[in-house]
Amino acid sequence: MSNYFKHKMRGKSIGEIIGMVIFGGIFITGLVILFGFVIMWLWNWLMPEIFGLTSLNYWQAVGLFILLKILVGGCGGFSGSKNSSKRSDCKSSGKGDFSKWKHYDQFWKEQGNKAYEEYIEQLNNQNSNND
Repeated sequence: MSNYFKHKMRGKSIGEIIGMVIFGGIFITGLVILFGFVIMWLWNWLMPEIFGLTSLNYWQAVGLFILLKILVGGCGGFSGSKNSSKRSDCKSSGKGDFSKWKHYDQFWKEQGNKAYEEYIEQLNNQNSNND
């Protein structure tokens, strides 16, 4: 997995990496705030009218979002047994599978730069033919 991060961060300065981390933190915080307000708005619009439930404030909506994420969180959730079909589907989807990255360094030494330069040359040829 360290090879994956080395590949993604290759050529980036420390300032760019710190900027990406800060931007990511601000973006995630903004999404949490947005999801809290969306859940609160949807709940207060639908649930009291349909089911006669009480309204939620912002923090209750955020708590509900976190609770639902824990209970039905998808591939990363703790719901179900370890052998559940849902969990095996998530593993077979290939997301988060970094086992092949152990071969990355060797591939890059043998073929990487050459293959990359050929690809760029093909792109340049296509662009010049389109003009």
